[in-house]
Amino acid sequence: MGVLAVIETNQPAAAPAEDEPDLLRDQFRQLLRYRGLIGAGVGVGLLGGVFLGVSMGDTYVATADVVLRAPTDDPFSPSLAPDKAINIGSARQVALSSSIANEAAKKLGVSAKDFAALRAGLQVTNPPQTMVLRFTYTATSPEEAAKRANAMTETYLLKRQESLDATRDKMVKGYQDQREPVAEQLDELVKQIRSMPAGPARDAAYSSKTDQQNKVNSLNGNIAKLQALDVTPGRVTSAAVPPREADGPGLVMSIVLGAAVGLALGLLAAWIRLVFDPAPRSEGDVAWALRAPVLGYLPRDKTGGGPILAAGEADPRLAEAYRSVAFRLAYDSRFADRRRLLVVAPRGSSETGAAVAVNLAASFAETGKDVLLIEADLRTPVLASQLPTDAGGRPRWSQTPGGQAAGGRPAQHGDSDWPDGRQLVVDAGESGSFDLIPGERARNVPRSLTSARATRLISEADSPNATVVVLAPPVLSYADALALVDRVDGVLVVCDPRAVHRTDLSRIRELISGAGGTVLGAVLHAPLPGEKRGRGKGGPAATGPAASAAPRRREPQPIRYEVAAAGVSQHVPGDGTDTVALRTVRTGRR
Repeated sequence: MGVLAVIETNQPAAAPAEDEPDLLRDQFRQLLRYRGLIGAGVGVGLLGGVFLGVSMGDTYVATADVVLRAPTDDPFSPSLAPDKAINIGSARQVALSSSIANEAAKKLGVSAKDFAALRAGLQVTNPPQTMVLRFTYTATSPEEAAKRANAMTETYLLKRQESLDATRDKMVKGYQDQREPVAEQLDELVKQIRSMPAGPARDAAYSSKTDQQNKVNSLNGNIAKLQALDVTPGRVTSAAVPPREADGPGLVMSIVLGAAVGLALGLLAAWIRLVFDPAPRSEGDVAWALRAPVLGYLPRDKTGGGPILAAGEADPRLAEAYRSVAFRLAYDSRFADRRRLLVVAPRGSSETGAAVAVNLAASFAETGKDVLLIEADLRTPVLASQLPTDAGGRPRWSQTPGGQAAGGRPAQHGDSDWPDGRQLVVDAGESGSFDLIPGERARNVPRSLTSARATRLISEADSPNATVVVLAPPVLSYADALALVDRVDGVLVVCDPRAVHRTDLSRIRELISGAGGTVLGAVLHAPLPGEKRGRGKGGPAATGPAASAAPRRREPQPIRYEVAAAGVSQHVPGDGTDTVALRTVRTGRR
């Protein structure tokens, strides 16, 4: 096993900057967390593609083009541009009107019950920048599609011709009606002039006759101009012919297009789910919420729990991950200056937090540090029963002359609240050994954590070459960790990013900062074996058999003392009878 070199620096550890390709890859990996949504989108797209391919497999489309023209008296030199004389939008609406469909139905012999289907099959469009109306008809047979498209085209031109003729005839009649009284007045005036003698009166009559004659001539000219108009409504430039192939992309292409559209919909749904997911989407989200870098991501344990000490295991990845976290902490001056580390979990189980605290202690011991691991979890203490330990000496401050407790009687385990002076030595294999102050159930947990003895115990880090690692209960479940922050101000958060909210991480940072501490970083891990993701009010929750067994595993595992037959009062802690040799104990649910 290699030796970890601890290097002190004035710069704290920081999250490395990510370039654009790394960010894109990270975002794509985040989307792949929602494979169910993506798969559902692809499935819906495939079903839609199959439906489209089958439904359009027996439909045929025929198209006829008609170019419209405005009435003109000189087709070779029009006085007004066609696009100014014709409203192409209105012409399109007329082509789609029920009057055109009625006339076409009579021509085709369509019954009243099929009239709606006749109108539904017609589409009329106008290609941009043209005076062309394109009649597109969809039917179940190619001959029927061409026949109905041509019928619609002819009916429209016929109705437009009738409309133009009616308009012209109405205007001609209007001019004729205006001309008749003027012509009658002119005839009467001519008769009067013939019977009048020469003189001023005759000259005035001639002048009036000239005016009347001009009016008649103007009206005759307007009538002649209207009668000379070319009111041809337009012409068919492309008649509809029966199509050779069915409309649509075909079944195969429809399936491919449906899969592509479904994939896009699935990715969109996954992105929306990702946006509104309260859990951290990446290591960057965890670092942003805690305002501290992610120091490591523990690999998934495939052994179903594994020993709490990773050193010496067949798979060295886990041990190397812990060494990497310890190495990055060594570069942080905030930890290197005081050498105190508080390890906490957000809420729920602190099993992984205990493993991180133990293995970081082993990693620091590997560098030659005098490491003291303090189990400040006085509610469910279990480290003493899960680690390969041997009895060690009592801390200097806890010993009284002659090994006596207050009152002059021999010191006994249980005479005082935690810490009671017990100190165990943990054998970490090739990493060396470190000291463990095991937790004990206390009558008053807050008083025990804030006692002068606990403070003197934590101050062991002030000794040269000493490091203190403290394990506390989940910070959002109990206030125990906050009671220690004023003395162990460097905090390491251990969490499963899929089982914690970003708001929980922000709250942890605010609580620790408010208590005078600093979040040095975070260690992320995958869900524990047999644990399902849960986000209830109480945090992650196990389900299934693991959940039913959890209450039994939460009970602390006290050290078994070999008590002499004379009675418990004769036992002295540290005499070798309280040795625990559990080399392969598996981690239990805390």
